[in-house]
Amino acid sequence: MATQKLYAGVKLREIRGRLALTQKVFADKLGVSLPYLNQMENNNRPVSAGVVLALAQEFGLDVTELTVGESERLVSDMREALADPVFTATAPGLADLRLAASNAPAFARAFLDLHRAYRQSHERLASLDEALGREGTSLKPSPWEEVRDFFHYCDNYIDSVDRAGEAFASQASAGKDVVILAEELLKNHGVSVQYSDNSEIRHYDPRLRRLHLSARAHSPTRRFQLLHQLALMTQNGLLEATLDLARFSTPEARDIAKIGLANYFAGAALLPYRAFQEAAKETRYDLERLADLFGASIEQVAHRLSTMQRPGAKGIPFFFVRVDQAGTITKRHSATRLQFARFGGACPLWNVHAAFETPGKFLRQLAETPDGVRYLCLARDISKPAGAYLAPVRRYAICLGCEVQHAHELVYADGLDLKGRFEPIGISCRICERRDCHQRSVPPLERRLKVDPDRRGLLPYEIAD
Repeated sequence: MATQKLYAGVKLREIRGRLALTQKVFADKLGVSLPYLNQMENNNRPVSAGVVLALAQEFGLDVTELTVGESERLVSDMREALADPVFTATAPGLADLRLAASNAPAFARAFLDLHRAYRQSHERLASLDEALGREGTSLKPSPWEEVRDFFHYCDNYIDSVDRAGEAFASQASAGKDVVILAEELLKNHGVSVQYSDNSEIRHYDPRLRRLHLSARAHSPTRRFQLLHQLALMTQNGLLEATLDLARFSTPEARDIAKIGLANYFAGAALLPYRAFQEAAKETRYDLERLADLFGASIEQVAHRLSTMQRPGAKGIPFFFVRVDQAGTITKRHSATRLQFARFGGACPLWNVHAAFETPGKFLRQLAETPDGVRYLCLARDISKPAGAYLAPVRRYAICLGCEVQHAHELVYADGLDLKGRFEPIGISCRICERRDCHQRSVPPLERRLKVDPDRRGLLPYEIAD
């Protein structure tokens, strides 16, 4: 398996600027010549292993900052956008995309914004939508998409909110649960908490200053929603300051993002960073044990693991995804090189889909993506009953995974042959390069097709070079 060269010119320049060093001094400390450093900073040369080692030894740099980040997400998103038929004759190669993402990330984001606007206008015209003719209409991302992209490109880690949640959790004295502390703080703010037999999971009445939580909801859900309300009541200044920095384009996007930030605080308070990280290592990332230790759900634990990206104290880079029964991705985040499709569902060969067939059980899968990167994937169904007969049950499946070099740290790798067969999976059929996949739903948009009426294989067409 070929090793992917590391181009990180923008990150090198950012590190040098942060240290306030000239190129000459920086080159001397890294043990390379000035021309060589200049070539690396301009992505004319990949970053060598010696330079990576020098960055770690000389400056204490967390070298994962060089390998996973915004550029990988930009490359994945641009590949998906360029699979659009409008680019059939002009789509650049993968090397060019990596250069654009590394050297000109602002240009790459502008390109994605432009393609999204084009896609929206095309969809509206195709459905005879009159929105384009109405006054004040513009081709902006939907509020939901804008917020999703905000968290996506923040690496799903918001440092100030994360530390605030951890600081709150540290206030709990010995034997006092964070829920008791949250109820006391809300009481100090004049808010009473009641547990009612109703279908709404959470309802706050600002006139009566009364918070209603559903007694039907599972305990982890009630705990999370209580902490969510605490964030809105006690951390409003922090949340608003974070929203100001994000500069959302619409009030609706800002409102959705505020809910997301309050959720983030709740997760950080329920699963405080350092304590959770230590417990994860001690239990070898056993999701059930972690859920029991922190009074959380398995989904909350899995999602939290994917956010452990604090500079200087990063955990294992995980990806996390949640899908519904139709295969639509409803939550997604990746701190790994695997980046999920922005549109459509997940690869049908992925074990996350099979989780619906085996409720209550963890499914393990050794998988390999088309770029040759190998992963350990863990999937499980997640049912969310409403607590009453005939009330609708929401069913999802979640998948948590990491690159195989970290697999030995997980209890779920025990008994697996990590040098054996890895199942081929993709990202999305429309950009997947595999030619002989028996589960392909649509042809790849960036490849020509050959159709022979006298032959029929797994697919009614062949994918040409």
